Amino acid sequence: MAENEHEQRMATPRMAAGALFFNDQDQVLLVKPSYKPKWEIPGGYIEHGESPLTACRREVQEELGITPGIGSLLVIDWAPSEAEGDKVLYVFDGGQLSPDELAGIKLAADELLAAEFHPASNLGELLIPRLARRVKAAIAARTQAHPVYLEHGEPPKGK
Repeated sequence: MAENEHEQRMATPRMAAGALFFNDQDQVLLVKPSYKPKWEIPGGYIEHGESPLTACRREVQEELGITPGIGSLLVIDWAPSEAEGDKVLYVFDGGQLSPDELAGIKLAADELLAAEFHPASNLGELLIPRLARRVKAAIAARTQAHPVYLEHGEPPKGK
């Protein structure tokens, strides 16, 4: 096979990374973008040459104005989109935010309208379905000793 044919068949997914943050009642921090109808988790696209963890830290700082510790990887989700192509999405554990971190949140005015904590039971109505599945899987993965692999926000079917 010629090299250029091989390159044409190689996946070139868009990648994004986000973090789950919690309050002392185990509610999840969601952000309300100004450019989308539904809520999201803090995070965004990974830039060229940037690791998923570095991108997550950068996006949290840009969106929320804080630099909390970002912990373990919770979920990797392969999420192809007809409109945007293949995506690989990483969700990290941001843990429970301290009172100082909460007080330090300053939303990116050009991007976000709000940041609020919500119970996991409300995720289905606040997030797009695939993201709701991903976040619920990430919440469950916090109690496990390893990250979870998903496809379209769900464990793959079969073996």
